Amino acid sequence: MVEKPTTHYEETERVGGIPKALVVASVGLAEALEKTKPSPWTKRMFKLYFFLFIAFLNSCINGYDGSLMGGINVMTQYQKFFGMKSTGSSTGLVFSIYTIGNIVGSFFCGPFTDRWGRRVGMFIGASIIILGTCIQAPSINRGMFIGGRFILGFGVATCATAGPSYVAEIAHPAWRGTITGLYNTFWFMGGIPASFVLYGCNSMTTNTQWRLPIWLQALASGFVVAGCLFCPESPRWLISNDRHEEALVIMTEYYGEGDRDHPIVQLTYKQMAAEIATAGSDKRWWDYRDLFNSRNAWWRMVCVIGMAFFGQWAGNGAISYFMPVLLEQVGIDDSSTQLLYSAILQVLSWLCATAGARFTDGLGRRPVLLVATGLFVVEWSIVTALSSKYGHEDNTNNHGSRAAIAFIYLFGLTYSFAYTPLQALYPVECLPFETRAKGMGMYNLFVNIAAFFNTFAIPIALERVTWKVYFLYIAWDVFQFIFIYFFFIETKGRTLEEINDIFDAPYPKKKSLEKHILVEAEDGQLREKSPSM
Repeated sequence: MVEKPTTHYEETERVGGIPKALVVASVGLAEALEKTKPSPWTKRMFKLYFFLFIAFLNSCINGYDGSLMGGINVMTQYQKFFGMKSTGSSTGLVFSIYTIGNIVGSFFCGPFTDRWGRRVGMFIGASIIILGTCIQAPSINRGMFIGGRFILGFGVATCATAGPSYVAEIAHPAWRGTITGLYNTFWFMGGIPASFVLYGCNSMTTNTQWRLPIWLQALASGFVVAGCLFCPESPRWLISNDRHEEALVIMTEYYGEGDRDHPIVQLTYKQMAAEIATAGSDKRWWDYRDLFNSRNAWWRMVCVIGMAFFGQWAGNGAISYFMPVLLEQVGIDDSSTQLLYSAILQVLSWLCATAGARFTDGLGRRPVLLVATGLFVVEWSIVTALSSKYGHEDNTNNHGSRAAIAFIYLFGLTYSFAYTPLQALYPVECLPFETRAKGMGMYNLFVNIAAFFNTFAIPIALERVTWKVYFLYIAWDVFQFIFIYFFFIETKGRTLEEINDIFDAPYPKKKSLEKHILVEAEDGQLREKSPSM
């Protein structure tokens, strides 16, 4: 968390230690924050953090599986029991069936979350995941195992829609960027325990070696099922269902420290009431037209779908699911050593992702994405060169192999700092309330279409062409950089409702980069500087 909400503006002059002029993206929000200076360390805020933590666990669930199957895939007892190899088409099916379940679930998660609310959406998703775990963990054949993974994927789709929507909609406006960015860092709160559980279980010589890590997958889901019963509903969902008084009570408690007339409470309530329709498409479970029926909507979806593919095809898919295989290709053959390297990368990635979330409001969304994507091109180019020289069975140059590992790690850390916080934050910000749940469902759909390629095609490619598959990542990252530069908007420093104005402009990217200058008047109040001043 941040100590004071100053990341929404830049000070351009100071007189006697007092800001004289501020460069801001949102006049209303900047004035409210400057006037009230909210603190993130109050009792009410810590209560809100607990509710947000419950929602964060939805990301933890996804992270656990992301690390789980990569480790189980190289376990000898798992391979013997199901007759599997670490790469190939059978392995691709086991990985991709989870993605297929997620794709199918993407068409149900929006209606679940719109019809019954963000809290109930989290409850439904976590309950389905527990069911899938109870089928997968005691599997007696490959079909049962695959069926359990399909159900898991279906449930994760709802959690991945309800969780980030809830966080963005209920987080305090002063720290929405940082808090929603932290949501996706909890992927590592699932991934890190999974990596060390796998490392600890790898020495077992029975089927408990792979069954125990799968059973533990239900732990975070159980906390979500129990915890979301105590969470308040999203005030935006309440307003959309004409429950204004309940929404005001929640905003007064957590945005205004009990003061109904607090400037932030009044600003956010008025914006919500003006922007959110009580008869919008979110009330029609079957109606997805508003996602694509206007130029405004199309530009939003370009950003949302772009983030879905860019967050999966930058090269992280190979890192997340097949790190042990990548290590094997640069000379690290011992399975325990592979799992240990994976576990260490998870810890370092979490630290970088947390740092990235902390600075997401200060640095902005676009600059972070552009710099990181440029670095991806450099990092994958070096990994490709090193793998071509040292990625052979007869390689005896340990220094070359370690250098390749170092740059694989560097890519993972760069990705974690830049992309991990924004994968949940950016698409939520780009969508208006009425289409947010369905839009996040579509985001989840395209994430999993991209992930399907990672989990089905990449193991085959790694088996057949080994390190040469990295050329694909280099070419894609170049395209990704160009696309982000021309189409992605900047959302920093605005409320969710104020972001809507950006997409109404003829060229949203240009509009999003505009700034307003607030000047301190003689009475001490901030006034927007007019063009003639």
